[in-house]
Amino acid sequence: MCVGSRGQSLTSRCAAQVSETPLPYLLDLTLRLARGVASFPAERRHRHAQYLLASQRPDGGFAGREGASDLYYTSFALRSMALLGELEGDVAERAGQFLRTRLAGSAAVVDLFSLIFSAQLLHVSTGVEVFDASKADWRRAVAEALESLRRQDGGYAKSAEGAASSTYYTFLAALCLELIEVPLPDRDGVVRFVLSQRRDDGGFVEIRPMRRSGANPTAAAIGLLKTDALSDDLCGEVAEFLADAQTDEGGMRANTRIDVADLLSTFTATLTLADLNRLDAVDAVIDTAAVVRYAESVELTEGGFLGASWDAVSDVEYTFYGLGTLALLSTK
Repeated sequence: MCVGSRGQSLTSRCAAQVSETPLPYLLDLTLRLARGVASFPAERRHRHAQYLLASQRPDGGFAGREGASDLYYTSFALRSMALLGELEGDVAERAGQFLRTRLAGSAAVVDLFSLIFSAQLLHVSTGVEVFDASKADWRRAVAEALESLRRQDGGYAKSAEGAASSTYYTFLAALCLELIEVPLPDRDGVVRFVLSQRRDDGGFVEIRPMRRSGANPTAAAIGLLKTDALSDDLCGEVAEFLADAQTDEGGMRANTRIDVADLLSTFTATLTLADLNRLDAVDAVIDTAAVVRYAESVELTEGGFLGASWDAVSDVEYTFYGLGTLALLSTK
């Protein structure tokens, strides 16, 4: 069970919020994964927790394989630590301090998303407040920044300079707005855009000129559509597309032009099947035992996960994907 420094579990904090209003998608996902991680052997939880704790930088943030702390990797590290019950005490306080130093930073979608979700996760898990000293209208400022990325086709671009809407960045924009409790403008337009990204192979593409679907934009599309436009036919075609993405290694590949699996695509494909309520019958779609073996094959005995079989160095992002994949399948 995930226990925060304020003496209350993540599960009970989330349960209290559920009694008032439905949890945002990402907090609900965190709770789902935490239940799966709770079933892991204590030794597995301990070594991954120690790996993550050792990865925190002196400034309180987390970095990738090189460079300084940044919001993107900090978000993945905090998510993993919440799953393992280690997002508490000094670790959480230091992470909150790092996030506060980035309040006036870049308005890129991925940075906004990482900052807002990390702050929300700290608040729910431990009571640490990141935005307490911010201007009262910070939510409006975030919504306006995201609005500048909305395009005429109903989607959102990666940056203000970007002309093409992106499936993934549209998903991130929608998640940001949900976290700050601002309605998604023109939701019907977003749904139309996402459906326009669907291809004959059963999946979805990242940007419109693409013809070959990918596992990751398909996951983003289903995350956006799962309460709006998921017909039985669409669900079946997506499940078939993801089945074709499984390699002989057991994991999932990003698209059909790539021969090898990776942990990101494996996690997003598994999560998509879960969001489609297909995990109960998933053995008829993919070989779940092989997925577990693949995830375990890139799990390091000293803690952390590699990104793929060809990888040589672990990082906090792929550690989240590894924990998440095993958590999803542990509760199937």
